[in-house]
Amino acid sequence: MDMKLTSEQKMLVESVRRFVEKELLPLEDEIEEKGYLEPEKAQALFEKSSANGFYAMNIPEEFGGGGLSAVETMLVEEQFGHAKDILIRRAFGNVYEVLLCASGAQRERWLLPAVRGERTFSIAITEPGAGSDAASLKTRAVREGDGWRLTGSKHFISDGEFSDFFVVSAVTDPDLGAKGISLFLVDKGSQGFVIGRNQKMMGLTGTSHVELSFDDVALGPENLLGEAGSGLRMIFETLGRVRLAQVGARAVGKATRLLNLMLEYAKQRRQFGQAIGDFQLVQQMLADSAIEINAARWMVLDAATEIDNGGNPREKISMVKVYAAEMLGRVADRAVQVFGGMGYCADLPIERLYRDARIYRIFDGTSEIHRVVVARGLLKHGEALFGTI
Repeated sequence: MDMKLTSEQKMLVESVRRFVEKELLPLEDEIEEKGYLEPEKAQALFEKSSANGFYAMNIPEEFGGGGLSAVETMLVEEQFGHAKDILIRRAFGNVYEVLLCASGAQRERWLLPAVRGERTFSIAITEPGAGSDAASLKTRAVREGDGWRLTGSKHFISDGEFSDFFVVSAVTDPDLGAKGISLFLVDKGSQGFVIGRNQKMMGLTGTSHVELSFDDVALGPENLLGEAGSGLRMIFETLGRVRLAQVGARAVGKATRLLNLMLEYAKQRRQFGQAIGDFQLVQQMLADSAIEINAARWMVLDAATEIDNGGNPREKISMVKVYAAEMLGRVADRAVQVFGGMGYCADLPIERLYRDARIYRIFDGTSEIHRVVVARGLLKHGEALFGTI
């Protein structure tokens, strides 16, 4: 795999890196203290990012996005990973590829405004009884004339307080099982649609995670995204890219930030008359972190290259999800250990990065679920998933 970057790609990565360092990271302490990002600062981030062409870079140019390839998307997502989730959302957008399934008037109402940053949205899949098992949904959409009536609830919906509309999964034909699930575009303010409490998390400070309830919400035919019954397929296609970018690549970025902090501290902190970086056990933690970061990065870029070549590397993405998420957890734990008491103290960013790292093994499918995906792929495809190229 030839991963030599072009001069344009190098310039893109460096530009995004500088933007993150200058515009995003200085806001993190304030968010941790207040628990939210002030609206005027969020708007300022959006305006600066848009002026640099950094908003919705994953969306094709024909819809007003940046038109980045999968590999290029992963390169910038790694830089995003250095910053807090809420800052990434406000500065660079969170325009999921599932919205590309919009057609006709849907594009004018939902897709194009989202790409321009005029509207924001969240994907609402998770329910109290349907997390990693997306096919076990209880939310229902029943036909009424040429439209639908939506009833049910969702929870842990990220950025829900800020979103203008939601892509909601619902069962439209219970007899068809996984093939009876559809997606709907539901605007905030629709009669019968209530955004509930923000579910406080141990990490991801500043990003809301809300409950949603739908009480006989009337939807027209224009609210159906894609074909009826194609919802689960569209979800899986979208979540594959999300897992690779927002878990795999961002985990690499966050781990890279942690290792840089560890290296600086290991050189400066002295004990027993020498820098702690001179102790072999500290050196082992640094070396293991560098080895694992590099391995995760190559796994991310390998899967992205396959996507750019027209492939669907489902099992590879699951491998990335498991390895990158767990790698980040190990690096974060080592960082706390290297910093000692200061790593556990809120005065430094280590403890919040440690808290933020923990969710990576859970959201977008747990490590356990993705190991099942990999194992089933191995039993079906054998050496094709791990053998000689």
